[in-house]
Amino acid sequence: MTIRLTLLCAAAPTERDVRFGGDTPLDERALGQVRDVIGSLPTAGAWLAAPSQRCRQTAQALGLNTVSVEPALRDMDMGTWQGRTLDEVAAGDGTGLALWMSDPEAAPHGGESVAQLCRRVSAWLDGLSEGTGRVLAVVEQAVARAALLHAADAPQQSFWRIDVPPLAAFQITGRSGRWNLRIPVVGSSE
Repeated sequence: MTIRLTLLCAAAPTERDVRFGGDTPLDERALGQVRDVIGSLPTAGAWLAAPSQRCRQTAQALGLNTVSVEPALRDMDMGTWQGRTLDEVAAGDGTGLALWMSDPEAAPHGGESVAQLCRRVSAWLDGLSEGTGRVLAVVEQAVARAALLHAADAPQQSFWRIDVPPLAAFQITGRSGRWNLRIPVVGSSE
């Protein structure tokens, strides 16, 4: 049986102060944006969400009442950069930031490297049983990037070349240890 995994990036607060590892609650406008995408998502037999408040609130706004929180889908551990803005990190650790964004194995912040995140997400994907069926998972942007890299068998250096906006959805299909990126037809509920 083919696994059809739809990954939906969590919504983001409309007025946001973007910080590494920030988990700001969703405001009414963001929740309204979530409700606007409900009809465009494919059906699923199971629903998952990353542990963050943002992912859980996105799932709730979709009306998914029986969502399982999946720890493997958590956001990247930002270590000492947790809660700091990009400008703050650049001012205090510009060399470390440049290294982190150019070397997937680097984790100058003492948290998780891009490579570690990619390995974690890949292991989770490859651990799904073939009987999993159709799943919708609300995830963080970094997790979505890592899943796309795995499905496309792309190098980890491509991580920063993938833009995944809030509420972006894509599907990957898996069978016999192989993943494929599935581009939906506009207007299709499949």
